[in-house]
Amino acid sequence: MYNKALLLLLIFMCGLGYSTEATSEPAAAQKDILRLVYPTFPPFHWCDADGIMHGIFYEIITEALERRLGQPLSWMPYPWARCQENVEADKADALLTVPTEDRKRYTVSHKFPFFEKPLHLFTYAGHPRFNEIKRIRTLADIKELNLVVITYSGNGWHNIQVRSLGITTHETSYLENVWIMLEQHRGDLVIEWPVGAKPDITRLGFEDTLVDIGIEIGKMPFFLLIRKNSSHTHLLNSFDEIIADMTRDGTLATIIKKYE
Repeated sequence: MYNKALLLLLIFMCGLGYSTEATSEPAAAQKDILRLVYPTFPPFHWCDADGIMHGIFYEIITEALERRLGQPLSWMPYPWARCQENVEADKADALLTVPTEDRKRYTVSHKFPFFEKPLHLFTYAGHPRFNEIKRIRTLADIKELNLVVITYSGNGWHNIQVRSLGITTHETSYLENVWIMLEQHRGDLVIEWPVGAKPDITRLGFEDTLVDIGIEIGKMPFFLLIRKNSSHTHLLNSFDEIIADMTRDGTLATIIKKYE
């Protein structure tokens, strides 16, 4: 009972974007906070046991918006499908993802990705078609081999690049469940960034049962998407320039290297 209460308290703290800086903001500034929703997904963004935010995307966006543009932020954790629903329903302002046609209905974005995630193929150890899987070089090869890919709900890149080819897909609502399903042989492949995959695979104890084939099958570009009727859309006018500055001065590379 105590552990459950503690977990609920930590989620509440993260949802408020809890920090000493946030609590010291004047009331007028608090009203202008940009509400940014995210799924718990190390190393991109997560909240630790002390209620403190960490992650590549957390640091990039905090540096770009809060420190360089002076925009206060509140990070609100939800399952990924709920993140998108909340932005569309005006319960949040922004999210970090791929700007699909569906998301473009209710959000606007900038021109260039602030991060591109290299995607590898993962399968389970001892897969009966392991030798065929090792020879995959394109998404079309997956289709030709009639393999099943496991993904998470709301994965826009997957829907555009994979599902659209007619590749059979099994879906789960929670990010970490893709690895549980793969380990249980409920599909043949997961397509994910190795750095992002490692924390969940290690925590679940699947280091010896799941295999990174080492094949880069594509890249997933990430953008800051802000709801069309949000008061914060003006930030997008400067966002690409700020990211370019962070690239030139080495800040972006330093942040990414910390988590690799």
